[in-house]
Amino acid sequence: MTVLITGGAGFIGSTIASACADRGHEVIVLDDLSTGVAAFADRHRFYRGDIADGALLDRIVRENPDIDVVVHCAAKIVVPDSVADPLGYFDANVARTVSLLTNLTRNGLDRVVFSSSAAIYDTPVDGVVHEGSPVAPPSPYADTKAVVERVLQAGATAGSLRAVALRYFNPIGADPSLRTGLQSPTPSHALGKLISARRDGGRFTITGTDWPTRDGSGVRDYVHVWDLAEAHALVVDRFDEVVGALRPFRALNLGTGRGTTVLELVEAFGRVTGQAPRVELAGRRPGDTAGAFADVSAARDLLGWEARLSVDEGIADALRWADVARRSGLFDHASAPVAR
Repeated sequence: MTVLITGGAGFIGSTIASACADRGHEVIVLDDLSTGVAAFADRHRFYRGDIADGALLDRIVRENPDIDVVVHCAAKIVVPDSVADPLGYFDANVARTVSLLTNLTRNGLDRVVFSSSAAIYDTPVDGVVHEGSPVAPPSPYADTKAVVERVLQAGATAGSLRAVALRYFNPIGADPSLRTGLQSPTPSHALGKLISARRDGGRFTITGTDWPTRDGSGVRDYVHVWDLAEAHALVVDRFDEVVGALRPFRALNLGTGRGTTVLELVEAFGRVTGQAPRVELAGRRPGDTAGAFADVSAARDLLGWEARLSVDEGIADALRWADVARRSGLFDHASAPVAR
């Protein structure tokens, strides 16, 4: 099969691209390289540009008439930034996605796999969310994901497309083969900040210690990015089984099914590195929640998928990748290739 991946030069999109290529699929990447890494995209057929550019989409389809499935990963993802700039986030994540979908369907491409987020869920009392759990996005970022899901569902109901929304939790790690990993030297998520603090000799800040969890820190479902990538590749393989005429839109949770608090992540980081991180405590950030973890029974039953890699393995792979990226100078975006 031939797969078009938007945002395929980013952390998750590039890992999905590798998983699909490993299964024998032809991969095409569309990315504007605003946050992506050129080297990630350049290993596949690559087009540099905006997902909302209709003329570029026309060209991609014209030059690749055998595209079977589109995996849509392109998005802005930093929660505090979305609170500060909600209009920018709705423009990037919603308005441009609508343009993308319009241009895809106009070109006869109607199979879409959407990288959604478990951030859309309301915080559950017991910490567990399933696909039918209440949706109450706590930030503009999360709201953009929920709105795009509604757009996809409406399009599916109208018969213009079919879509699978994969709601995943907190990606960690890197491609175990170290082909790709976090594309930013200053990542915004917890593990990335732990790595940065270790590298720079600073402290890791835990934001919020009064959540209703077992130790007061937020609970998360830290899932290895390679497990997430393999789940996307499975959906690509079995798209017509996952959605069909009777159910043209489906949402699936992807996670480990186990909750890990931020303090437990810090403990695991110390266990992997052999040195306890220096920690300081701070108040909650805008848009933060107590968190949740996934009920993944639907993905297991439908795809035969379960997360195989542990939190410790995710930390170890992220550390190995950080060393490789730093030594190679991979974070220098100045040499981005042109679209072809």
